Amino acid sequence: MTDQQPSIGSTVALAKPELDGLLADLRRGGFRTVGPRARDEGIVYAEIESLADLPRGIQTAQKPASYRMTQTGQNRCFDFIPGSQSWKQFLFPPRTELFTARKESGKWKLDENIEEQPRYAFIGVRACELAAIEIQDRVFMRPDFTDPVYRARRAGLFILAVNCTHPNDTCFCTSMGTGPAHKAGYDLCLTELDEVFLVQVGSELGRSLLAKRTFDLPSAFVQKNAADALESAARSITRTLDTDGLPELLMDSLESGRWAEIGKRCLSCANCTLVCPTCFCWDATDLPDLTGKTARRERVWDSCFNLQYSYMAGGNTRPTIRSRYRQWLTHKLSTWKDQFGVPGCVGCGRCITWCPASIDLTEEIPALRAEVKK
Repeated sequence: MTDQQPSIGSTVALAKPELDGLLADLRRGGFRTVGPRARDEGIVYAEIESLADLPRGIQTAQKPASYRMTQTGQNRCFDFIPGSQSWKQFLFPPRTELFTARKESGKWKLDENIEEQPRYAFIGVRACELAAIEIQDRVFMRPDFTDPVYRARRAGLFILAVNCTHPNDTCFCTSMGTGPAHKAGYDLCLTELDEVFLVQVGSELGRSLLAKRTFDLPSAFVQKNAADALESAARSITRTLDTDGLPELLMDSLESGRWAEIGKRCLSCANCTLVCPTCFCWDATDLPDLTGKTARRERVWDSCFNLQYSYMAGGNTRPTIRSRYRQWLTHKLSTWKDQFGVPGCVGCGRCITWCPASIDLTEEIPALRAEVKK
């Protein structure tokens, strides 16, 4: 134990049981502590209270159209790669009430939804996931428009990040420059070793919470073990995506025959967009009651793979699966950058793991490059 106080940018060694006290402090501060839990043969994000709720001793093996969990017997809490869920469900909820309409004396009155938004503490955010949150910041908090629900939840957010030391086969975050280690954007960041967490301080709020805990200054041996683990993780990522000239490549390949080949395999099930941590398509639906005197308007998640999404007056602009897959991939890796300054992909690999047809964008891009060269 040391009497030295942590400072922003410093790194300390925290005994694993101390994390329980940190979670308790967050809850006392009004935060809902949300983290990974093992449930229904997968990793989900739900409210947690202690280390006991985390998927201890679990690793995951992910391949195209394949996901499974295995027991390691080790006393480690973050050796897994997240499952199909992402943190966007808490900042950009799948269903949000916008307003209620009531008919009084023959006239309609609108009541906007002004409910107080929850304050979340995200526990165990990977580097690629934090990059995805920052991308959604650009979508929902633009200079010309700010979504009030997203902004309120984002402003009150505490992020306890974790560096990734066991990537899976579908990960390609190194190609996108988003992992496996964090650079910034967190309040506190953990690197898990067998006996301790190395904790990096990223904000004043994180520093103040850590100051309440018992910690030590890490030895050179401990710091080297952490550095070696992160270097090994980066080397283990063999899946790659060449991003050189990628936006131009996609725009020059709009009439490629490759899209028809993909369209024959794609089920247009929308799995890739639902599991993607950056996709943000949504629709507004009206829900009247049986009396015809009240109705609610809700914002709900949607997908560019849904046939109805591209329907407008005069017909459907993307009536084929070929055209809908092309829209998704060209937006994700080309025109997204025109809109928001960065690509819409963080290399998390979810779209590869959870595609039932095993469609892999890291294979489709090289195929398009090869066709262009011909």
